[in-house]
Amino acid sequence: MIESKFTKEVRIGIVGIVSLFILVYGMNYLKGINLFKPSSYFYVKYTNIYGLTVSSPVYADGYKIGLVHDVHYDYNNPGNVVVVVELDTHTRIPKGSWAELETEMLGSVKMNLMLVNNPRESYAIGDTIPGKENKSMTAGVSALLPQVEQMLPKLDSILTSLNRILGDENIPATLQSIRNTTANLEVSTAQLNTLMRRDIPQLTTKMNTIGDNFITISNKLKRIDLDATFSKIDSTLYNVKIVTEKLNRKDNTLGLLLNDPDFYNKLNATAGNAASLLEDLQAHPKRYVHFSLFGRKNKTK
Repeated sequence: MIESKFTKEVRIGIVGIVSLFILVYGMNYLKGINLFKPSSYFYVKYTNIYGLTVSSPVYADGYKIGLVHDVHYDYNNPGNVVVVVELDTHTRIPKGSWAELETEMLGSVKMNLMLVNNPRESYAIGDTIPGKENKSMTAGVSALLPQVEQMLPKLDSILTSLNRILGDENIPATLQSIRNTTANLEVSTAQLNTLMRRDIPQLTTKMNTIGDNFITISNKLKRIDLDATFSKIDSTLYNVKIVTEKLNRKDNTLGLLLNDPDFYNKLNATAGNAASLLEDLQAHPKRYVHFSLFGRKNKTK
């Protein structure tokens, strides 16, 4: 009975130890620390770490060679922060190299090892590597601060103007006018869409028909013998010219009639005498024609 109870306690202890190990390993794994991978530790001193945290990456020439294992303040030497870095065992840091901090786009800070070419001497495991500030970080902040200070009065003025505009009583009326304009534009757009769907195709069909008619007329005009037509017109004009010339001369009846007044007067008098003769003939036919069944009689005077 005692032996069975001891076995149960041992099992509980083993399970607790394994669970604790898994918890520790999982937390370190999430931080990027591999407990089963051999590594080398170095120290770096800074006067300002700019928010560098544990598990921040460490790069050399753009390649990740380790991470920050621990960060603590050096109370024995105020103004210094000691950073413990964990690097690959194959990493060789030549003497004269230094560790530089760099701020990324999202605000996180990473460490870059600036390795120099020194094949003779290198730092041993546990040595302290000098840390230097990236001048571009402090220079950028220093250059930005005066610009921010100059912008503050302008921002204040802009905010004041914005508050004045938003407090204007005409703003609601303007917004309502914009809403009405937008509604009218929507109606106009709908009407335009209806026009495009209904009337434009009909107009296009009519235009196509007119175009076809023009093409037909053009084809017919192409088949017309223009040379022969103009030749006939020239001949007709020439004949009209000849007739006009004859009418202007006196060697023909129409020419005399149009151009000789004496001939016209004589012809007019003849026509008048003929008309008088016809009238007298109708009035007194017996003077000119006499018929008798019993012989000829003396004409009475």
